[in-house]
Amino acid sequence: MIIYGKNTVKEAVLAKRKFHKLWLDEKNTDAKVKQFFDYNTINYRMTSKHELNLMTKDQNHQGMVAEVEDYLYTPLESLFDGTIKQVLILDQVEDPHNLGAIIRSAEAVKIDAIIIAKNRSAEINPTVAKIAVGALEYVKVIQVGNLVQTIKKLKDNGFWVVGTDLDTDKTYHELDPNVSQAVIIGNEGTGMSRLVKLSCDYLVKIPMVGKVNSLNASVAAALLMYQMKKL
Repeated sequence: MIIYGKNTVKEAVLAKRKFHKLWLDEKNTDAKVKQFFDYNTINYRMTSKHELNLMTKDQNHQGMVAEVEDYLYTPLESLFDGTIKQVLILDQVEDPHNLGAIIRSAEAVKIDAIIIAKNRSAEINPTVAKIAVGALEYVKVIQVGNLVQTIKKLKDNGFWVVGTDLDTDKTYHELDPNVSQAVIIGNEGTGMSRLVKLSCDYLVKIPMVGKVNSLNASVAAALLMYQMKKL
């Protein structure tokens, strides 16, 4: 997996992710950068900005690109240890920028895990890693084949499953940090799928008083996660 950007690469080093290759901009004169990698015994090669641009398809790499071991998804069963868990489920959230931003917010509030589906959903990739700005190293992401079946397993293990929808009287103030709960964010355009919505214990909405009645998925997720933890 390719990752890029100063903070993204630095956090991968600190999290002990296995590095296969590391490239730095040959015009980088910051001795502290090289000392950091030397101290952590990470070998690197100096190369041109043009080569870095090719590796990242002209993304903002900040003069630092690495090839690291692939991201390891966390098994669903890790949630079922009997302790209270706060989990976010993403139902067909397809934009990798949204996923990266959600992971960054999840790390800030220490959400226990994010669940994504294998189909019709963004997955962990270089764009997600860059937008998450290093938070990917500290957030458990669980990838599942079927969200409806996963919701059933969560319920069987004591979770409340809460959907989000405008057509409900309950607000996100109903979320309770003292119980295990999994809150669902739906697709950026169409919301939750029908079967997922039917599987929820109840629905909540984010109260809005302005004329625009929708939020970006990553913004909505951040608001919900703070309510889940009541920070």
